[in-house]
Amino acid sequence: MSTNLKYLSLGILVFQTTSLVLTMRYSRTLKEEGPRYLSSTAVVVAELLKIMACILLVYKDSKCSLRALNRVLHDEILNKPMETLKLAIPSGIYTLQNNLLYVALSNLDAATYQVTYQLKILTTALFSVSMLSKKLGVYQWLSLVILMTGVAFVQWPSDSQLDSKELSAGSQFVGLMAVLTACFSSGFAGVYFEKILKETKQSVWIRNIQLVSFSLEPSL
Repeated sequence: MSTNLKYLSLGILVFQTTSLVLTMRYSRTLKEEGPRYLSSTAVVVAELLKIMACILLVYKDSKCSLRALNRVLHDEILNKPMETLKLAIPSGIYTLQNNLLYVALSNLDAATYQVTYQLKILTTALFSVSMLSKKLGVYQWLSLVILMTGVAFVQWPSDSQLDSKELSAGSQFVGLMAVLTACFSSGFAGVYFEKILKETKQSVWIRNIQLVSFSLEPSL
């Protein structure tokens, strides 16, 4: 049962990630009359939905009691200001990253973006080694080298891309810089968040509420 659930979760995650990229790309390149929506607005709405979902999960863990929910939020967030402040750094980085992803998808095709953004695996591995003192095996380092090679081949211009005028060189450069910056910010923030989770006993839902509490202000 646990094995089936693991693979089901993996399949849902792959579908969600792929559909998210395609939907974001479509929404940013759709040609319609009138102004296009602001990417910063989409980021704020996503953060609001995230904090609502996390509060509902904490409410469920509190046996669906509003009094217990209020006590948990008060004890774990307001009464632990130093623990809450630790999330200020990754929340700001995640806010920057989420905005950069919209910039990248507005200037790169979905396939190029998806492959290039996988460099976050490399940056996460490097930050894990430096910040968490993790040790990677030979096959893991070899996999990272293959990943870098694949990303390099994807960025190599083909004849059709050279003749195409759909995307200018300037916009492709902006998109590439945006996705590379997002890769480094994602790697650092992810490892920093993992480090905080391992050092405390607070639930991941409480930690996400703390994250959103700091990210809403710069997002707005």
